[in-house]
Amino acid sequence: MEDEFEFPTAGEMNVNNDLDMDMDAELPEVTPVLKVGEEREIGKSGLKKKLVKEGEGWETPGKGDEVEVHYVGTLLDGTQFDSSRDRGTPFKFTLGQGQVIKGWDEGIKTMKKGEQAIFTIPSELAYGKTGSSPTIPPNATLQFDVELISWTSVKDICKDGGITKRILKEGEQWQNPKDMDEVFVKYVARLEDGSLISKSDGVEFTVRDGYFCPALSKAVKTMKKGEKVHLVVNPQYAFGEMGKLASGVECAVPPNATLQIDLELVSWKTVSEITEDKRVLKKIIKEGEGYECPNDGAIVQVKLTGMLDDGTVFLKKGYDEDPFEFKVDEEQVIDGLDRAVKTMKKGEIALVTIEPNYAFGSSESCQELAIIPANSTVYYEVEMVSFVKGKESWEMYTSEKIEAACKKEEGNALFKAGKYERASRRYEKAVNFVEYDTTFSDEEKQQAKLLKLTSYLNNAACKLKLKDYKQVEKLCTKVLEIDSRNVKALYRRAQAYIQLVDLDLAELDIKKALEIDPDNRDVKSEYRMLKEKVKEYKKKEAQFYGNMFAKMNKLEQIRTAKAAKQEAVSMPIDSKA
Repeated sequence: MEDEFEFPTAGEMNVNNDLDMDMDAELPEVTPVLKVGEEREIGKSGLKKKLVKEGEGWETPGKGDEVEVHYVGTLLDGTQFDSSRDRGTPFKFTLGQGQVIKGWDEGIKTMKKGEQAIFTIPSELAYGKTGSSPTIPPNATLQFDVELISWTSVKDICKDGGITKRILKEGEQWQNPKDMDEVFVKYVARLEDGSLISKSDGVEFTVRDGYFCPALSKAVKTMKKGEKVHLVVNPQYAFGEMGKLASGVECAVPPNATLQIDLELVSWKTVSEITEDKRVLKKIIKEGEGYECPNDGAIVQVKLTGMLDDGTVFLKKGYDEDPFEFKVDEEQVIDGLDRAVKTMKKGEIALVTIEPNYAFGSSESCQELAIIPANSTVYYEVEMVSFVKGKESWEMYTSEKIEAACKKEEGNALFKAGKYERASRRYEKAVNFVEYDTTFSDEEKQQAKLLKLTSYLNNAACKLKLKDYKQVEKLCTKVLEIDSRNVKALYRRAQAYIQLVDLDLAELDIKKALEIDPDNRDVKSEYRMLKEKVKEYKKKEAQFYGNMFAKMNKLEQIRTAKAAKQEAVSMPIDSKA
């Protein structure tokens, strides 16, 4: 046919209400796997697909994507009514938007790039009872031989139609930037009439902070490295009702303006939280090799530059001589640096930001090249030259495990220095070496039992200082499973129960401890404290219930008074009296 055949939209189709279908309905995600020459029904509405030629890869287009196809349309008797091949021009449309008949929307979303298939489409998914005069009669079942040439992915980023993204060039790998990452982008922003608003051949910003307009930060979080996209940005993600005044080289944006933005994600620097409280952060400047990182006990070799907020360098090691070497988790460097290097790969270069709690704390510290003031946040540029991992417990002989667990004494020194969190990690590490003792001799099992017991107890003391009372209760329970008459475990668990306001359980533990050791002054002191707590709790409880009953009594009096008043008003007056 010489003229391009127009596919009526759903709105133009005069289909019986019984056959009317939801244009937004989605087929199940899993579609049948066909072999060449095989035909199968798709969905439950009579649509059939016969595979003529297999496509490439595994991806298929989705709703909103712009697809490009060649097709030949025929009636069941073979009469051809339309062909893009005869015209020599592929047909383009947006999938799932009702721009074509329903059978096309449902069928083409099952195709891969380069695939060719014949779709048999019942009239209910085509032109219904009315047909499409003069070429398609009423109630006609149609066949389309379709080849999916390509498609451009179009995504509704915010799921509200506010930002649509059309991919112009696919990116690399699979990762996307996160809120804390620093991205480097190029962009051109225009109004709908093509007027240039703003452009940059390269700008860096933190995703969370954004740049130019809210749409940029939302879009980059969906992009891969090297990806290029075209964004259509509605006013709520641009400059809204107020618009934007001209500033510098940037032109003004009128109120309620929709923007067209071409955006390229050139690269980004990953920023990760090393500690849960976000007080140690690591920004990767150069990616490392492989996937392995140092573990506790690893010997690492690094190049290291330490700086203050103002750029003052206070430390420089490993550049003019051999790399700076230290053992991880051995107190040879500050805590924040120790933790950060455990996340680095060989060859990686990173900038580590360390707040005072994980650096030099509240005291002034004299370093190689400068004095670090009290309460300073410090910055280290670190290059991981190489590392040799420490032996894991499963790689050790039993004698080595016992020897390693005996180093819990390092935890004692840390506890005395007030470094409770690091001490806790030492005790946990000691337990890990001897936790599974199935290969131990009887003598080694006894040693392991004693090491576990003392490590659990000492760790419980750390957790008390850190106010992690749930962990105190768990650790002391583990001790009591080994030694049910351990007074220290009963005492520390009672302390935790008091803080958790489980006063009955605290009393049980204290009474049991006093049965075992009646003269223990610490336990006696804790018992006195417990009794005071119980008195205080009962007093508060009595006060609470007293107040509650007083309020209830007052409300009852008010209700009674109101009822009496209403009864007096409604009482009839005897006129004969």
